[in-house]
Amino acid sequence: MSHKITLDDVKNNVEFKHLIDVSNANLKVLGYTEHGLRHVGYVSKTTANILSNVGYDERTVELGAIAGWIHDIGNAINRTHHGLTGATLAYQILIRMGMDAGEAAQIIAAIGNHEEETGTPVNAIAAALILADKSDAHRSRVRRETADRKDIHDRVNLAIKKNYLAIDKKVKTIRLVIQMDNTSATMEYLQIYLSRMVLSEKAAAFLGYWFELVINGNVINRRKPSSNVHPKAGETEVSED
Repeated sequence: MSHKITLDDVKNNVEFKHLIDVSNANLKVLGYTEHGLRHVGYVSKTTANILSNVGYDERTVELGAIAGWIHDIGNAINRTHHGLTGATLAYQILIRMGMDAGEAAQIIAAIGNHEEETGTPVNAIAAALILADKSDAHRSRVRRETADRKDIHDRVNLAIKKNYLAIDKKVKTIRLVIQMDNTSATMEYLQIYLSRMVLSEKAAAFLGYWFELVINGNVINRRKPSSNVHPKAGETEVSED
């Protein structure tokens, strides 16, 4: 019999714990930034905050938090197509835990569509997950023991001192604000993140919002001219660095 699986249930599930740990370990060997508890915690919280702030019900918010926590478990198998393999793994475990099949299906649709190579915002959870995942570029993701400033991914992440998503319900804007030091530059950020920002635009549009990217006070893309690039009245920050 199915029942309401919570985020705490998922966090305490041994299978998910091992899959997250192995995913993070695999990506360390491959030279990727941190994909462990820090990353999944950020994505889980931010996905839930986005859904809550744009007006979704409490259960959808919790399903978003669950999707965020387990979105990267496919990396335990292989980096390539990890969204697709992760969705397959997640469905089996969630059903064994007793989750309603309809709810599990929403979650795996989000997980299977969170990567820019193959994904698209097919539902609200997927849209919020994309925005949360793609916004997580920050110096705290760089593995200190293997940090290499010659590597563009490490260099860009090390340069980012602060990042946050903010939602303005009045003008229907979801804004990603990034503050970088001179360790890297805007052009390098765009070199590795542009396709992710394009997917974020699609995700925001699915939710009925416009996506804006602001780096060091410069609005990279916007719907209309605006000189104010700081949080303003009506705007709510939904993520923290």
